[in-house]
Parts: sequence; C-alpha cells; structure tokens
Amino acid sequence: MSKASSINLFSIRTPQMRAFHLTWMAFFVSFFAWFACAPLMPVIKGEFNLTPGQIANINIAAVAVTILVRLIIGPMCDRFGPRKAYTGLLLVGAIPVIGVAFSQSYESFLFFRLLIGAVGASFVITQYHTSVMFAPNVVGTANAATAGWGNAGGGVAQGLMPLLLAALLMMGVSHSMGWRIALLVPGLLMIVMAGLYWRYTQDCPQGNYADLRAAGIPIESGKKGGWASFRAAAANYRVWMLFVTYGACFGVEIFIHNIAAIYYVDHFGLSLESAGIAAASFGLLALFARALGGFISDKVALRGGLNRRATLLFVMMLGEGLGLLWFAHAGSVTLAVIAMLCFGLFTHMACGATYALVPFIDRKALGGVAGIIGAGGNVGAVLAGFLMKGLGNTQATLSMLGVLVTISALCAVAVRFSSSDPADDAVLAQALADKAAA
Repeated sequence: MSKASSINLFSIRTPQMRAFHLTWMAFFVSFFAWFACAPLMPVIKGEFNLTPGQIANINIAAVAVTILVRLIIGPMCDRFGPRKAYTGLLLVGAIPVIGVAFSQSYESFLFFRLLIGAVGASFVITQYHTSVMFAPNVVGTANAATAGWGNAGGGVAQGLMPLLLAALLMMGVSHSMGWRIALLVPGLLMIVMAGLYWRYTQDCPQGNYADLRAAGIPIESGKKGGWASFRAAAANYRVWMLFVTYGACFGVEIFIHNIAAIYYVDHFGLSLESAGIAAASFGLLALFARALGGFISDKVALRGGLNRRATLLFVMMLGEGLGLLWFAHAGSVTLAVIAMLCFGLFTHMACGATYALVPFIDRKALGGVAGIIGAGGNVGAVLAGFLMKGLGNTQATLSMLGVLVTISALCAVAVRFSSSDPADDAVLAQALADKAAA
C-alpha cells in the first residue's frame, strides 16, 4: 500500500485516514491539556498570590521544556515509529497534567507547568505521521489540517475551562477546589486517547516499523533513525530558516494563548468568562485557517513548484506582523478582537504553510527536520516570554513582536529549491496509480 493521494474526510477504512483523524484528535487533546491552565490564571493568580514576574515565569515554563522534547521526539519517530512515540507521550504527559491539580504552592505549580510543556511535542508526531501517510500533492493539506484542528484544542480550552469552573461553582464547589477539579479533565482525556491511538493506528501505509524492519523491508522515512536523523537535518540550512519562521508564527500563537485571557481582563476590564470567549476566538481560527494555509500551499506548488510555497509563506508572515502591530495599538476591546482575528488568520496560515514545506526538506531525515523546526516554535514562545518579562508591559511586547515577525519573514524568502525531488515525483505517481486502480 502506498501513500494516499487524496483526503477522504468521512472515511476511516484506510490506515492513512485512521492516522489522519487520530493524529488530529490526539493533538487536540494534547493542546487542550497544554493550555488548560491559561484561562484559569486569573483565579490561580489569586490562589497563590502570584506576582507579574511569577506569572511570566509560569508562561515561560509552559513552553520551555517543549523545545528539548520536540528535538528528541522527531528522531524517536524515525527510530520507534509514530504509533509508539505518540502513545508513550500521551501516557507520560498525563502525569503532570493531573499533578498540577494537586499543587499547593507557586513552586509546585511552576514545576508541574514546566513538565506539562512536554505535551507540546505531540505536534511533531502529528506532522510526522501524516507526512509518511500522504503523497506530495496533498501532504501540505493533510499536515495543516491535522495540526490546525489539533491546535483548536487550545482555543477550546480558553472558552471551555472557565465555563467548566463556573459550572462547578454553581454546584457549590469552592474556587480553590473548582479549578483543581477542572484541570483533572484533560489528564483523563489523554489516557483515553493513548489507548485509542495504540489500538487503531500503524506507523506507515505498509505497517509498523518494527514489523517491517524484522521482515527486511526498507523504510523510506526511517532510514536515518535516532541521532543520525537529527544530524542530517541540522546540516540543512533550510531547516534553520524554517526554524526562525516557525518561531515567529507558532511561537506567537503560543504566546497569545498564554496571555490573551489575562490581557483582556487587565487591559480592557472584561470578566473572566468574556475574556475566555474572546481569547478562544483566536484559537478556534485553527479549525480552518491552518488547513487553508496548507491547502493554498499545495495548490501554488502544483503551478510553480516548491519555491512558490516559500514565497507564499513570506506573504503570510508579513500579514501576521502587520496585524500584530494593529492588535497591539487597538484602542477598544472591539477593535482588539477584530485585529486579533485578522493577525490570527495569517498566523495560523503561516504555520500551515511552514509545515507544508517540511516533507520536502529531507525525506530521509523527516523526524529530525520536523523536530528541529517544531522546536523553533517553542523557542519563539520562550523568547517572547522573556521579552515581556524584560519590558514589563504586554502592549509594548506585542508591538515589538509585530516588528520582529515582519523582519523574520525574510527567512521564508531564503528557503530555495533547485528542482523537485525525483523520489517525491515517484511517490506521487505511484499514489495516483493506486487511486486510479481503486
């Protein structure tokens, strides 16, 4: 069985479509768990009497460890396969997600929030799994759709967690106990998702990596397993250009998830519920915007090759930077929400366009490529966190980020391809032949 040349959304009959749906579901649950704390921070702030500096440390901790885990998890996919990697990450990640509900001090909360960041590495596995399952003509759309729908978990968390807390308060539960009970939900969901992923997915169209290696069957994306994959990816300049662009789009996305709710409360005086809904609108753009970025990238590549994908990314990064500047200087909550939706649209589309390029950088070191570029997103988020801590003002931080994102768009232009890879053309031809035969 070869890579799929089409996406049949309402089918789970093939291993490609089972992987498609279960990857975005697993990523959705992971992203929900990763950012479940953020919309409850106004309550948690009062619980532990947190200072602005401590809140900044918590936001940095939430994304810092993800950098390391994303670098590791990519080569692990090459070595062990995405099925084992995802199942293991979900089970291990559920421990600190549940543990944060039992924290009794700022220090213990910070510790668990740091460990929860490992869950963010789920993105790399999601992109890896769809990359090995789908042919070049649709892989950009597949990557962007699964990542986008998974990213929506962050938006759902922004809107749902305050409502869940409000429901618990109406039942007579105290504020102190309510946020703790609410945070148990995403941890339990991760355990359930781990079981489903193990049961219903396989590593690639031909089967699981362990079985294929035992049978002596070569694995296209797993030839350079472990650190060989990482070294090969690190030697490619295009990986580092996309590392920067992903830091400027996904890094900003994570930063906004962490500060949006509390920004609307502190800057515009909104209630916790209203701020949660406003912040959720940014995350929910991922339901379609990231997929749209990948879809457009696939279409322009059919007409003008891989370099058109890079040019499209440049345009989207410019839109993000300018929109972010607008958001930073919005004078009313209405204008702020409109500006956030506009720059958010470009941000999500830029994320999709970035990973539409990933499968074509180095097919033999896919795990390393996906891991390094994915880590770039978290490096961007961490740097944004340190920038806010240094400036001490959220609005000034947003303005500076707008300028930096606009400049970073130049890295997209630097990503050049001399021609298409004959191996990619062969994969596409075989997938189309299989489709015609079916």
